[in-house]
Amino acid sequence: MIAPTVVRRRRRRRLGPPLLLIAILLVGWELYARGSGVSPFVLPAPSHVVGALWTFRGEAARQALPTVIETATGFAASIIAAVAVAVALDRVSWARAAVEPLLVGSQTIPIVAIAPLVVVWFGFGLLPKVLVVILVTFFPVTIALLDGLGATPADASDLLRSFGASPGAAFRKLRWPSALPAFFTGLRISATYAVVAAVIGEYVGATEGLGIWMQLSQRSFRTDLVFAAILLTAALSVLLYAAVAALERAAIPWFRASRSAARGPGSQSASR
Repeated sequence: MIAPTVVRRRRRRRLGPPLLLIAILLVGWELYARGSGVSPFVLPAPSHVVGALWTFRGEAARQALPTVIETATGFAASIIAAVAVAVALDRVSWARAAVEPLLVGSQTIPIVAIAPLVVVWFGFGLLPKVLVVILVTFFPVTIALLDGLGATPADASDLLRSFGASPGAAFRKLRWPSALPAFFTGLRISATYAVVAAVIGEYVGATEGLGIWMQLSQRSFRTDLVFAAILLTAALSVLLYAAVAALERAAIPWFRASRSAARGPGSQSASR
């Protein structure tokens, strides 16, 4: 059992450098925006952006809510579809050989080219934004889970078969648990794209959401509000990533423990 003080020390060591870098960049941005004479319409200072966000906090919350709904719905549907497809392809080797190149090829098509077509086909409601999120987040989860299922140790599979385990039991007790670390890696990658995908869907055709708010603010020459929408998009992406990471820690605590043990006593002494 790791002491709480050690956990806090590790968290500070992990979060300290990126937070310090962000603080340095923001201070540099603030000083340049205030001291260079550049117009706030071109480059507002961070303090100006935060002030505008606070002033329009009601509108910001109203516009962020549809984006959150689109992201959550699309991400959840993407996970369900990715798990179903990955398990099916893993069971049928010839299907994987046929479908996997198509999945890879689909990622060569820019989402900014597909999103307008999705809006044309399905209108300006919730569905096109959800589909855009699915298109962006489906591939990383599917491929990661496929790789995780394929990386199951052969000797462990042979051992279960020697005990008379059925293929279904082997999948539940061995292959699925051993694939979870790769699965959550795919989830964390997709989580960083999900909110941006919803914003892209709104940007090309929507009546509300952070994407359309960003577009309207740009047309009104409110650069501070454009940056405020970008800030909200980044914050939502970080929150979604953190939620996936917390779910990973709760679902597979043994994986983190095994990684800590694999680092050896040298890393543990360094953590102290």
